[in-house]
Amino acid sequence: MTLWLVFALMTAAAIFAVLWPLARRKPLRPGSDVAVYRDQLDEIQRDRSAGLIGDAEAEAARVEVSRRLIAAADAAESEKLAPETSSLVRRRVTAIAGLVLLPVGAVALYLTLGSPDLPGEPLAARVQTPSEAGNIQNMVAKVEDHVAHNPKDGRAWEVLAPVYMRVGRFDDAVRAWSNVIALNGSNAEREANFGEAMVGAANGVVTGDAKAAFDRALALDKQNVMARFYMGMAADQDGRRADAEKIWGELLASAPPGAPWIEVVRHALARNAPAGEAALSPAAGAAAAPAADHDVNAMVERLADRLKKDGSDVPGWLQLVRSYRVLGQNDKMQAAIADARRALASDPDKLRQFIEGSTAAASAAPAVPPAPPAAAAGPTAADVAAAAKQTPAQQDQSINAMVQRLADRLKKDGSDVPGWLQLVRSYRVLGQNDKMQAAIADARRALASDPDKLRQFTEGSGAAASAAPPPALAPPAAPMAPAAGAPGPSAADIAAAAQMNPDQQNQMIRTMVARLADKLKQDGSDVAGWERLLRAYMVLGEHDKAQAAAADARKALAGDPDKLRRLDDVIKDLKVEG
Repeated sequence: MTLWLVFALMTAAAIFAVLWPLARRKPLRPGSDVAVYRDQLDEIQRDRSAGLIGDAEAEAARVEVSRRLIAAADAAESEKLAPETSSLVRRRVTAIAGLVLLPVGAVALYLTLGSPDLPGEPLAARVQTPSEAGNIQNMVAKVEDHVAHNPKDGRAWEVLAPVYMRVGRFDDAVRAWSNVIALNGSNAEREANFGEAMVGAANGVVTGDAKAAFDRALALDKQNVMARFYMGMAADQDGRRADAEKIWGELLASAPPGAPWIEVVRHALARNAPAGEAALSPAAGAAAAPAADHDVNAMVERLADRLKKDGSDVPGWLQLVRSYRVLGQNDKMQAAIADARRALASDPDKLRQFIEGSTAAASAAPAVPPAPPAAAAGPTAADVAAAAKQTPAQQDQSINAMVQRLADRLKKDGSDVPGWLQLVRSYRVLGQNDKMQAAIADARRALASDPDKLRQFTEGSGAAASAAPPPALAPPAAPMAPAAGAPGPSAADIAAAAQMNPDQQNQMIRTMVARLADKLKQDGSDVAGWERLLRAYMVLGEHDKAQAAAADARKALAGDPDKLRRLDDVIKDLKVEG
């Protein structure tokens, strides 16, 4: 508003400068040409009478002045007769033009060259903020110069370390806090700050070194808030959600009234995503809590970007998989697993380490699992253990029941693309082509309103369904006998397995697959067992394990050409090596 007032005053001043001369009346002449010429005639007469000029010169001068007098008299007479209205009209036209054209021109010029839509900004934001940023940078530069010449000045390092944390220079903060502890000695606060800096440098991951720093802080002060918060974070990142909730719950129980970090801890408890991924400490204050979800996604994206540049970091890949899982971003989790396998393909040890870790990370239950319906409580640990001891026929029965449960779940919630792909793969491997085609049709109808998910399913189902269904396998010569002292499960055990939720089903399947793999390592002559193992790995999407199992099976069956030929047919049909 003030700016427009200034513009109006400037425009008024310009208009006044133009109109002022036009408003003045034409000034009167101080004398008249006719009067001057008459005076000249009188003067000529006086000079002639005094004898100063001759008669001839006097007459010639009188004639010339008389001629000029006549011309001046004629001009004065014409001016008296001319109307003054024309001059007044011109002045008025000029004044009106200046009064209208000056403001209009000024506004048009401003709209063309100016920025009328630019929002206003307070003076403090335009003047003080750059000054503050400049002050911080100048201060950091001065202290850095000081410690460069005085590296043993512990006080200077302790001033510099928190500033590094504030501006996001976490690696420098780690170095600064390390120097502070080395020069000034260790205490709980310094150790906790040192650990927090390492968490920031690791993109929100509580590394082993950071956890050690928090352990030292708690050894010095068991009530240190920052260390306790990050220990809960470490438990959350390790998949020990119950431990994390216990630590944070105790932290809230001992919090003094009005503590600024209470809302941050409560937010960490309420979120489904692990609080560690946000690298958010209680010291940040309650004001940081509303932005925590944004921080989580930002941290995960930074971790993904870092792994694109350096894909050799197995713990980083596992952390990314866990992050996407707890955020509920299954599509990104699957993509991250695929990217990690490609990045680690040239290092078998790291690839094996990632496969083992990602299997647990991707199949673990969510951080805050939904409560099961009261009427359909999940099986107990004994039920799961019993299901793991099933005979092959009983295992097939359980697997079919699990596939049916997956199909029923997708009928209620058809937006789960990975679930549809898993169902298609399951039907294909089980040789149930009719159900596979029906599942593909159902999925396309369920996903029709979401073009991205439909495209993703179409691409994935094309690969999943393109392989020929496996041939019906001949049953083993004799059912696999259960171990002594470990009878097979009862009908109640199988029914309990059929009532498992998806996470418990995954756990049971993987337990059975692991037991089968261990058995085949001891007795590799069971071609039917190898076939089941390969089929299980392909259903689970563990292509690398399937390839490794195929290689092991060929070695174990190398002395039996018939079994080896049968195995090769299965490997070809399942496209294990395709």
